[in-house]
Amino acid sequence: MNIYVGNLSYNVTEEDLRALFTEFGDVSSAKLIMDRDTGQSKGFGFVEMSGNDAGQKAIDELNDREISGRALRVNEARPREDRPRRGGGGGGGGRY
Repeated sequence: MNIYVGNLSYNVTEEDLRALFTEFGDVSSAKLIMDRDTGQSKGFGFVEMSGNDAGQKAIDELNDREISGRALRVNEARPREDRPRRGGGGGGGGRY
């Protein structure tokens, strides 16, 4: 089960995130989303747990729990939408 974790303190590390969820079951991965330009956490991340029961228990127990002064938002992650890539060709400057 893939779990969205939002409203994280900017001081939380991926190791902290993993440790928080391991009390509910086996954590396959824990990933904080970082700003490309600054390298700072964006305040949310994703945790993948091997079992749906463990994942649901983690959601039930951790949603609205205060960690580092912030109430977490924890729910099942939605599938990632395909978005058009940014950038790309420019064109222009050629003959008509």
